[in-house]
Amino acid sequence: MAAPEEPELSQAQTEKLLQFQDLTGLESMDQCRRTLEQHNWNIEAAVQDRLNEQEGVPSVFNPPPSRPLQVNTADHRVYSYIVSRPQPRGLLGWSYYLIMLPFRFTYYTLLDIFRFALRFIRPDPRGRVTDPVGDVVSFIHSFEEKYGRSHPVFYQGTYSQALNDAKQELRFLLVYLHGEDHQDTDEFCRSTLCTEEVATFLNTRMLFWACSTSKPEGYRVSQALRENTYPFLAMIMLKDHKMTVVGRLEGLIQPEDLINQLTFIMDANQTHLMSERLQREERNQVNELRKQQDEAYRASLRADQEKDRKKREEEEQLRQEEEKMRQTALAEERRRRTLEEAKERKSECLPPEPPSDDPESVKIVFKMPNDTRVERRFLFGQSLTVIYDFIFSLKESPEKFQIVTNFPRRVLPCLPTEEQPNPPTLKEAGLSRSEVLFVQDLTDD
Repeated sequence: MAAPEEPELSQAQTEKLLQFQDLTGLESMDQCRRTLEQHNWNIEAAVQDRLNEQEGVPSVFNPPPSRPLQVNTADHRVYSYIVSRPQPRGLLGWSYYLIMLPFRFTYYTLLDIFRFALRFIRPDPRGRVTDPVGDVVSFIHSFEEKYGRSHPVFYQGTYSQALNDAKQELRFLLVYLHGEDHQDTDEFCRSTLCTEEVATFLNTRMLFWACSTSKPEGYRVSQALRENTYPFLAMIMLKDHKMTVVGRLEGLIQPEDLINQLTFIMDANQTHLMSERLQREERNQVNELRKQQDEAYRASLRADQEKDRKKREEEEQLRQEEEKMRQTALAEERRRRTLEEAKERKSECLPPEPPSDDPESVKIVFKMPNDTRVERRFLFGQSLTVIYDFIFSLKESPEKFQIVTNFPRRVLPCLPTEEQPNPPTLKEAGLSRSEVLFVQDLTDD
């Protein structure tokens, strides 16, 4: 909505505009012009109205008909709706106004000077916000004590939290600054804000945050929004990726008019909210797609890592098995060599075989486990250990064995024991000159 072009000012209007700015101290020339236009360029009425707004003194003017929603000339994106102060009527009203004007002007001028000087002596305690949530909760309790519990649902949190929630939920946020000392505050709260139609409208269409400007949190928000008068309402929404004030309502506004103005502001900015919602949905879809892609990549990566792990485990297991087989083969080879060396040593230590005609000789035929036969002569006086060493020195003999007789069947004690450290001789063992002995394999046992 474009701002309408304003007509050129006459020389008299320009002089009144500059004079009004000097008297009130307002920095905005646009605001000064709007105030004078609302009072038909009556500078006395405009000055008195401005002083009433600042000090909360009841106005002597009747409210004029509501003006249509207009664009704030300071920012074409912000809609501003101002309910003007009333003008005097009749001879009595003008007479009272003209009589009281010098006294009020002098009084409020001195009061402003005093307050200005007081700021240097005692800083405003509202400048330090120590418990913003407590400020809001305290205002809600005091509001309910004075106006009852039939009111719109107040946001019970800080201004920053309300902005963040409105941004996250893509909702409109209506901010109400409560001026306790202003003459229109009570009537606005009772006749407008606490009506059922306004409460229902606000509860279903937006978030509603409110605080008194006498509280540090409310004062801080007041410094940010720069209201001109009370009651003051500001509509805030997410626009161009940041929270933006898109509407300002100032003055004593009636319930139906309030709902109409808020509806107009919402309708005018609904496209921005829809655009933000679509952009957020697109971002969410992109993020979800990226999340799915990342999850698929992580799943593929985990699968590849699992394959690599299993492959390494199989390779390690195969390596260990090969190493075990190699160690087993080495151990078997060492055992075999050790056995062969032991056999060689036993063979070298054997006494010579006696001749066949030696009367002390014994002819023994050994039947090996592999059904082969080995024949050798020994002496009667030799120990049974000699025949054991002879069998052990043979290549075809098992690693562990025992020698037994056939009939009667008995095991010859060829090796020393604890009970018999010195094995008997062949004669003591009862062997004859010719014997057949059996070699029994004990390796598996």
